[in-house]
Amino acid sequence: MTVTEPPTAAKRASGSSFYAAMRIMPRRQRDAMFEIYSFCRAVDDIADDKGPRATRLAELTRWRADVDAVYAGHGPPQLRNLAAAVEAFALERADFLAIIDGMEMDVVADIRAPDTATLDLYCDRVASAVGRLSVNVFGMQRSDGVTLAHHLGRALQLTNILRDLDEDADIGRLYVPREALLGAGITTTEPALAMMNPALGEACAPLVTRAWNHFGEADAVMRRWPRRVVRTPKIMSTAYQLTLAHLVARGWSAPRLPVRVSRPRLIWALLRSAVL
Repeated sequence: MTVTEPPTAAKRASGSSFYAAMRIMPRRQRDAMFEIYSFCRAVDDIADDKGPRATRLAELTRWRADVDAVYAGHGPPQLRNLAAAVEAFALERADFLAIIDGMEMDVVADIRAPDTATLDLYCDRVASAVGRLSVNVFGMQRSDGVTLAHHLGRALQLTNILRDLDEDADIGRLYVPREALLGAGITTTEPALAMMNPALGEACAPLVTRAWNHFGEADAVMRRWPRRVVRTPKIMSTAYQLTLAHLVARGWSAPRLPVRVSRPRLIWALLRSAVL
C-alpha cells in the first residue's frame, strides 16, 4: 500500500496566485508566508467542501483547538513549522482565529446578499486578518502594517468576489451586498437569478469603487516604505489591480468570460517590484 505524504506548505503555496510574490522573499520570510498560506488553504478547503455542515464545523473547531495548542506551546507535530513562524514573527493568535471565523461564516449557511456591514466583517476575517499576519513577516511597523492589511485585504477580497461571481453562484453563494442589489433594482437573493439580471453591472459598481479606493489607500501606505519591505504586497496589489481593470473592461453582462491576468503581465509586475 502506498502512503501519500501530506503536501508541504511550499507545495500548497505553489498553486496560489500569490506564489511568485512570496517566492522572491528571503528564505526565512518566505517559509513563514508559505506556512500562513498553508493554514489558510487548509481551512478554506473545509469551507468549500461539499460535506455535511456539521462535519465541517467540527473540523474548524479542531483547527481552533490546534491554534490554541500552538500558542500554549504544545501544538500538534504537523504544525511545528507554523509554530516556528508564530514565534519568529510574533504572529497574533487572534488573527488565525479570525480567519477560522470567516470560514465558518461560509459553513453555517451559504452567504447570499449580506448587508454591507456583514460583507465588510467577512472581508476583514478572510482577507485582512491574513494581511495582519503577513505584515509582521514583511517587517512593517505594526500601525502602518495593520492599515495596509485593512485596505489591501479588502481590495483583494472584493476583487475576488467580482471575479468569481459565477463560480460562487454555482455553489449557491452571492456576496454582492443587499444594498447594492436593491439599489440596482434587483430584489432576488437567488444567486443564479441575480447573475442573469441585466442590472448586475449597476449592482457591482459600488464594489468596484470600494475596491479601487482600498487599492489607493494601500498603495499610499506602501509608498512610505522601502521597496524591499513592501515588494511582496506591491506585486499582489499590482496583479489584482490588473484583474479588476480587466473585469471592468469586460463588463458584467452574461455570459461573462473568465478573467485572468496573463503570465507575461504577472512576470512584468514581478520584475518591476523585484528589480527596478
